[in-house]
Amino acid sequence: MSAMIRTDEDWMRQALDLARCAQRAGEVPVGALVVMDGVAVGEAWNRPIGDCDPTAHAEVLALRAAGLQRRSYRLAGATVYVTLEPCPMCLTAMVHARVGRVVFGAWDPRQGAAGSAFDLTRSSALNHAIDAFGGVLAQDCSDLLKGFFRQRRESAT
Repeated sequence: MSAMIRTDEDWMRQALDLARCAQRAGEVPVGALVVMDGVAVGEAWNRPIGDCDPTAHAEVLALRAAGLQRRSYRLAGATVYVTLEPCPMCLTAMVHARVGRVVFGAWDPRQGAAGSAFDLTRSSALNHAIDAFGGVLAQDCSDLLKGFFRQRRESAT
């Protein structure tokens, strides 16, 4: 019996589950996972508040977990699935890891580095290009983020 091939939407649903973990912890609900050869080798959710670490974005933590699992900081051919378009820090970390592809849900017009505010995926200033595909389960990802910030605003009043 052959293994089931998972789609981008399947992986994004898993990233959304991770984002809900962040939400339960009081963090901005972003989840990410690193997939290589059809297997998730690293996953995480946002933890900058809980970890007191401004670099503890879901993507960076997932890359760290994947690097440890693979015993290498090079993740050539990996796909990163993340519920929000990566910021410049996270996209640059993916460049350094030689990630092949990033798939994201919601667009981030303020800080997105895969085509919204910036496009670092194919910057000639960097030594590696990444294929980017946005908008996978965008409404679900966006609704989760909007609901989180709406709840924060309501509880602040």
